[in-house]
Amino acid sequence: MLMLVALVLLLLLPLNMIRGLVRERGRTAAFAEADIMEAWGNQLIEAGPVVIIPGVQTTEHRSKTEKDGEKVDITKQPFTLMVSPKKLNIDASFKTEVRKRGIFSVPLFQGTLALSGSFDPAMAVSELRPNEEVFFNQAELVIALSSQKGIRKINKSEWDGGELFFQPGNRGYNLFNPGDVPLNADKRAAMRDAESFTDKYGGGIYAALPRFQNKEAEFSISMEIQGGQLVRVLPIGQDTSVRISSDWPSPSFQGAFLPSASSVSNSEFSARWDISYLSRDIPLFQKDYSKDRYNYGGSLFGVDFFRTIDTYALNTRAVKYAILFLMVPFLTLFLLEVFTKKRIHPVPYLLSGIGNAVFYLLLLSLSEQIPFDTAYLIAAFAVTALMTLYSRSLLPSWGKSWYMGLVVGISYVLLYAVLNAESYALLIGSVGAFVIIALVMFLTRKLDWYGGE
Repeated sequence: MLMLVALVLLLLLPLNMIRGLVRERGRTAAFAEADIMEAWGNQLIEAGPVVIIPGVQTTEHRSKTEKDGEKVDITKQPFTLMVSPKKLNIDASFKTEVRKRGIFSVPLFQGTLALSGSFDPAMAVSELRPNEEVFFNQAELVIALSSQKGIRKINKSEWDGGELFFQPGNRGYNLFNPGDVPLNADKRAAMRDAESFTDKYGGGIYAALPRFQNKEAEFSISMEIQGGQLVRVLPIGQDTSVRISSDWPSPSFQGAFLPSASSVSNSEFSARWDISYLSRDIPLFQKDYSKDRYNYGGSLFGVDFFRTIDTYALNTRAVKYAILFLMVPFLTLFLLEVFTKKRIHPVPYLLSGIGNAVFYLLLLSLSEQIPFDTAYLIAAFAVTALMTLYSRSLLPSWGKSWYMGLVVGISYVLLYAVLNAESYALLIGSVGAFVIIALVMFLTRKLDWYGGE
C-alpha cells in the first residue's frame, strides 16, 4: 500500500509536465490567433459617436497696488464639451468565417455597422457658466474604435442633410482603455506582444462639423467593418437601441447589459438591447480639461463569437482530474492482485500509471488535429485496450483481466461526463468518488488485511 502511494506521488511529475504542455499549447494558439487578428482587424469595440466642442473659460483676477492702482489679469483656460447623442441607434450585421494558421483557427466577421440618431446640445450649453464660451464652428464628431484596420470603407455619412468627410483617428478621445477588453491571460499576453498593441485601442474616425449649431441635428452613418472574436458597443446615447445579427450559431452575450430580446438558431442569431441613460454611469454631457479622463469601459456590452468546443480549456479540465482517474486503475489492479492471489511487482503498477498518463498526452495531440469528441474516443479506446491486454499478461485468465478494461472504460466515460457538464462537474465527480470508495469497501469487507490466510 505504501508503494502504491509512492507511485501515485511519483506519477504527479509527468502529469504536471503534461499540464504545463497544455498551457504552452494554449499560449501558442493565443499567439497564432493574435497574429491572424492583427492582420484582419482585431476585436470590434465601438464607442460613440460624440460631439466634441472646444471652449474657453475666461477668468479675471483683480488686484490693487499703491503704484499702479487696480490691476486686472485675464487668464484663458481651454476645455472641451463632450455631448452624447439624444437618440442613438446601432445596427450591426455580420457574416462570419474561420481563418486558420497551421492547426490554429479563429472566428472572424465582416459586415455593416450603421449608426443613426440625433444630437441636441441645448441642455449642455445651458449649463455653461457666464465666463465660459464654446465655439460651435470648431465642433467635431468622433467615433472611437478598437482597431483602425477593421474599417474598410464609409458607405454613408450624413449630418443634418449634409455630407460628412471622415478622417482616421479619434482625436485622443478613446472612451475606453485596453483593460476594458475581455481577454483571458494568454490572449492578453499575445496582444501585448504585438508591436501595435497601443494602436489597437486608439483607433476611430472623426469629422468636422462646421455647420453645427445650438439646435437638434440628425445623423446617419454606415460603414463596412471587420473584426473577430467579439463585438462590444458603448451605450453612450440618452436612449440607446442596439441590434446585432450574424450567421454564427453559438453567440455568448457578455458585458454590462444582456439583450432585452434575442433569437438563436443552428445557423444564426439576432439580439436587441434597449438601454436608457438612467441605467448606466455615463453623463449626457461632460466638460473637462483633460482628454485622458474619459473612460466608460465598464458599460461596454455585446456578444462573443463563442466556439462550443474549446480544445485547450477541455484539455486543461481533463488534466485537473487526472490524479483521481489515475488512482482508480491502481485500486483495480491491487484488488485483482488480492483476489487472484497472484503477486504483481511495483513495476507493472508504474507502467499502468504511465499508460493512463499518456491518455492525456494523446488527447491533447489528437484534439489539435480532429474534433475533440473523436480524439477523446480514440485516446480512451486505445488506453482501455492497452490496460486490458496488459492485465491479461499479469493475471491468470481473461475471467479476471477484463475487469480492468471495464473499470478503465467506465472511468473515461465518467471523465467525459465531467468535461461536458461544467455546471454539474463537481456533483458528478463527488458522486463518482463516493461510488468508487463504497465499491472498494464492499469488495474488501471480508478481507483479512493482516494476511492471516
